[in-house]
Amino acid sequence: MYVVRGANLKGGLATVTRIAIVLAAGQGKRMKSKLYKVLHPVCGKPMVEHVLDAVKGASCERAVVVVGHGAEAVRARLGDAAEYALQAEQLGTGHAVLQAKPQLGDIDGVAVVVCGDTPLVTAETLEALVALHEKEGAAATIMTAELETPAGYGRIVRGEAGEVLRIVEQKDCTPEEAAIREINTGTYCFDNKKLFAALSQVTNANAQGEYYLTDVIGILQKQGERISAHKTLDPAEAIGVNDRIALGEAERLMRRRIAAKHQTNGVTLIDAEHTYIEADVVIGADSIVYPGTVLRGRTVIGEDCVIGPSADLTDTVVGDGSTIRQSVADQAELGPECSVGPFAYLRPGTKLAAHVKIGDFVEVKNAVVGEGSKIPHLSYVGDAVVGANVNIGCGAITANYDGYNKSKTEIGDNAFIGSNSNLIAPVTIGSGAYVVAGSTITHDVGANDVAIARERQVNKPGYAEKLRSRAKAKKERDQ
Repeated sequence: MYVVRGANLKGGLATVTRIAIVLAAGQGKRMKSKLYKVLHPVCGKPMVEHVLDAVKGASCERAVVVVGHGAEAVRARLGDAAEYALQAEQLGTGHAVLQAKPQLGDIDGVAVVVCGDTPLVTAETLEALVALHEKEGAAATIMTAELETPAGYGRIVRGEAGEVLRIVEQKDCTPEEAAIREINTGTYCFDNKKLFAALSQVTNANAQGEYYLTDVIGILQKQGERISAHKTLDPAEAIGVNDRIALGEAERLMRRRIAAKHQTNGVTLIDAEHTYIEADVVIGADSIVYPGTVLRGRTVIGEDCVIGPSADLTDTVVGDGSTIRQSVADQAELGPECSVGPFAYLRPGTKLAAHVKIGDFVEVKNAVVGEGSKIPHLSYVGDAVVGANVNIGCGAITANYDGYNKSKTEIGDNAFIGSNSNLIAPVTIGSGAYVVAGSTITHDVGANDVAIARERQVNKPGYAEKLRSRAKAKKERDQ
């Protein structure tokens, strides 16, 4: 009945081919948005991408995303991570699944069908769904959930042996059936060939004139097939996002789930409810994250780090033992034992070696800073290569842009850049060189040289009173 996945045998039993069909063709009018519904992000990742990750985590070898409204946008986001089928007209969930028949209809195996707007479904639950399906030899297995308030959902009516007898929609429930709290989540596992054979019998003889996937369950039952159900332990997995209220709830629950994962892995979150961590962020053990912190994209934080309060990191790598306080980092790389902040800004292309200090109100962009170097405060370093053990004083800047071109500044090991210095790129400061405070450097400075580039100071005794009198007279004339 099933295709053997290569020579993959577990305990003498052949594993079966697993495929997935992700339904993502609906327009999502209730979102009231220009953005296509399944592309709305939950914790930094589009809903449909969360779902695709889950089916892949459940060992589905192929995944077909059924697209309709916004098809090109979905393809552009997911790229070659999935195959695609087009539902040109939205004629119901059964019709949507049928669009994948040319690609998947002839495969022997099991098909997981899941909606693209259910971002909280997990690979573990899908794995358990398929395992039960295979164990019981079912033609279809429904993922269910038990809700405190099941109003609005189809109820699962089971027989004495636990088998599913029927799904009853809310409007058709008897008082006894309405009291049932186990509901249909809209996620299923099917014998793939039986699924597509049954779909050919589904009609649109209903008030909506649509072809419903739930009708497949009744068709299979009439054929004497076994219908099973797996109840998820987390009712949140049943949430389908159809409006901004549900989107906010999904975001809240996903944030809580992500926080719990990091805490379980040995990360201290001082105030998890006021810390935002996106789905793909990695944090090492014994790191501490303070409230107000935002960790986005593919940020990777090492062990024993202190992040926050109020740090905002995007796609940034932080080495073990580093500290970032009240600062922003975007596409930056920090070596171990670095100290950043408060109120620093690390822009794309920033690479800090070990033991680097970036202090308050310092901006670094597209610059490599060598081991042990310090930029303590009120400086801008852009398009630069800074050697090891360099000290850049308060108010120093690399003047890297002439309005048309970016030019590079190079500073050698052990150099000292005095406060309020301007390094006019392109320029090279040699190893061990000393730039005197207040200098504007326009030419290269050799190794171990001292550079002084400022006007000689002139004092005029008593002249301040003349300046004040002149200024006062001008003010009176202007009035």
